[in-house]
Amino acid sequence: MKLLHTSDWHIGRALYGRKRYEEFEAFLNWLAQLIESENIDVLLVAGDVFDNSTPSNYAQELYYRFLCRVATSSNRHVVVIAGNHDSPSFLNAPKELLEFLNIHVVGYVSDQPEDELIVLSGKNNQPGLIVCAIPYLRDRDIRTAEAGESVEDKERKIVEGIKNHYRNVCEEAKKKQAAMENPVPIIAMGHLYAAGGQTVDGDGVRELYIGSLAQVKRDIFPEYIDYLALGHLHIGQRVGGSDFIRYSGSPLPIGFGEAEQGKSVILVEFSDKTPTVTNISVPGFQELKTLRGDWQTIARNIDELKARKSTAWLEVVYEGDEIAASLQERLNEAISGSGMEILRVKNNRVLERAMKGKDVEETLEDLDVTDVFKRCLDAHEVPDDQRSALLNAYQEIIASLNEADPMAQ
Repeated sequence: MKLLHTSDWHIGRALYGRKRYEEFEAFLNWLAQLIESENIDVLLVAGDVFDNSTPSNYAQELYYRFLCRVATSSNRHVVVIAGNHDSPSFLNAPKELLEFLNIHVVGYVSDQPEDELIVLSGKNNQPGLIVCAIPYLRDRDIRTAEAGESVEDKERKIVEGIKNHYRNVCEEAKKKQAAMENPVPIIAMGHLYAAGGQTVDGDGVRELYIGSLAQVKRDIFPEYIDYLALGHLHIGQRVGGSDFIRYSGSPLPIGFGEAEQGKSVILVEFSDKTPTVTNISVPGFQELKTLRGDWQTIARNIDELKARKSTAWLEVVYEGDEIAASLQERLNEAISGSGMEILRVKNNRVLERAMKGKDVEETLEDLDVTDVFKRCLDAHEVPDDQRSALLNAYQEIIASLNEADPMAQ
């Protein structure tokens, strides 16, 4: 069987206010064509289909149009799990209808391990694959809160809860495999943060649990899993050096920090017990460029982009020593007549910073919610010995808000 592993589409995400629906549509069209040309049997989508729990009508249209297109073959399967950005109830709502199209959705965690197990048939209508489709495990799914717990206690219980859940579901899969006349491979899916995983600034990867990212080590996953398809981290990568435990990464650069990364989906082919794993590069659908330096350097880079008729979206980081008056106007004039757009300007003028004591170009978009809270602690001169408890309580509130499912009722 031939599998294709992808994740972290984040359909509906904007970049500094600029909608990106054309990019999402171009990617999904490319993916559908790849599935057809490579004769893919199973598509695995490892969470964060949408960028938020209340996706726009247009984002939903792109998603369902894609699913209808790839479901045209009666022998093809799609397995979708919820990520931490997704609404489990929203993804699950059409679950029973989608199953008629061989599209299997697991949004919620279940107390019954078999609810997260999917046995997929091959071309001969015999079992071809067992999938442990484990969605993002929310704090309340895997940990019972107790009064007086320390942050370390909470983190330990979270990691233990993740390990126990994977063991329970995978052991049930192992039983099914053992009962088969011709045992088939076991595939697992997950949406979590594996220890040692790479991230980049501005990628929008949220902290998942209270107090830290609660990174899990490779040893929490049973060794008999033939391939583990992970989502959450946006850089495609192996886990612990294994070819068979992988993040596919996001197919589109989520921010300018990812612009220079090669994006890919992962082809997994089972011709015998050991799978063959290959990265397939995703083409760039919208060029993103960061221009950095003094005015002469930035102007020269813009001229070079104009000469090759670039339609890039630009992030400009001005680092010159001179006070660049009317920087935005000068930039707009420089790109005039081209297809380029400037989405963000950050002015790092040394003199202005020295005179005013801060970067006047800094905005809320430059900070995450924890940075803002720390600024509030500074502004109110909260003593150092009180900060740790306040920060932990704040992070617990944010984690609860991120895990709320407004579509549930």
